[in-house]
Amino acid sequence: RRQKPSAPEHKRDLAAHGGALSMSHNDTRSFFNLSQLVLSAGHFKSPPVLKHSKITYFEVEILDVQSKKQICIVDKVPPSSTLLDVKHKFHKACPQWYPSRVGLQLERNGPYLKDSINIQSLAVSSIITLYFTDLGQQVGWTTFFLTEYTGPLLIYLLFYIRLSTIYDQVESTKNFRHPVVHLACFCHCVHYIRHLLETLFVHKFSGGHTPLKNMIKGCAFYWGFTSWIAYYINHPRYTPPSFGHRQVSFAALAFLMCEAGNHFINVALAHQNHSGSKACFPSPTYNPFTWLFLLVSCPNYTYEVGSWISFTVMTQTLPVGIFAFLMVIQMSLWAQKKHKLYLKRFYPEVRRKAAMIPIIF
Repeated sequence: RRQKPSAPEHKRDLAAHGGALSMSHNDTRSFFNLSQLVLSAGHFKSPPVLKHSKITYFEVEILDVQSKKQICIVDKVPPSSTLLDVKHKFHKACPQWYPSRVGLQLERNGPYLKDSINIQSLAVSSIITLYFTDLGQQVGWTTFFLTEYTGPLLIYLLFYIRLSTIYDQVESTKNFRHPVVHLACFCHCVHYIRHLLETLFVHKFSGGHTPLKNMIKGCAFYWGFTSWIAYYINHPRYTPPSFGHRQVSFAALAFLMCEAGNHFINVALAHQNHSGSKACFPSPTYNPFTWLFLLVSCPNYTYEVGSWISFTVMTQTLPVGIFAFLMVIQMSLWAQKKHKLYLKRFYPEVRRKAAMIPIIF
């Protein structure tokens, strides 16, 4: 049974309830005033945190590879620097050695380090010791190939016009030139003009350099053989091939096909497929000249050898045959070396292919 509270208790409860309401109302007004004060004052900002970044610099000690004497010390090298940056600083300290002729090694008998290597990857402590070798006078790869291929083009034309200082003028005017002489000049010019255009517009060089003595050797080889070949083919007493027009026609057609195939292969190699960060070996396309990728890993060398063998059959001269034989040896060595690199990078795609010629190489 519910009992009604007495009058004094009821009043006391009402007074307590009213006091609570008044206190709640005062708290609300106080919170509202505090909010207005914060909004008028702006946002609270935490004091800035001072970050004390400590960058570790390296010192690169460069020693002579022969005498082990110290040449200089390149100090304050940031961790993000490459070996090329070190070479530039070394060039400032020793102006007689510019970066392209500076060879740096971790060990005296070790390989030369690439310019793209990060200096931090070589560091065991704050002091890095490198051995210096003077690589000699250097030339760029573009200059190397342009010089090597321009010479044969001009030299052959000098023999083709039969200068009086090379051939007897009376004998040159009497003897009739066989059509194969003009065709050989055309094919020879096409071969080296293609090389020059690909050097300028197709091949991608990494900006590296090669010793000047290598360019001299290459020029002596190509220029010397071109002089020997051109002298015999353009000689007034040159005799045409044994099987006549049929031999010349088939050989010329094979030469032009090999030149076209070489060009398309070089274009395919210059634009290799990439899937993400992983490079893929070039695969055959709708172009029939690229189908040789199914059999060999270096079809550009295959086409190069085919061009010179076809030129030998077309002209039927001993100097061209000797040159073609030497090219087969050189191209096979280059192909085997490149094939080993392909096996490391593209093993599943290259493992069943030959290097240059199926079964033989």
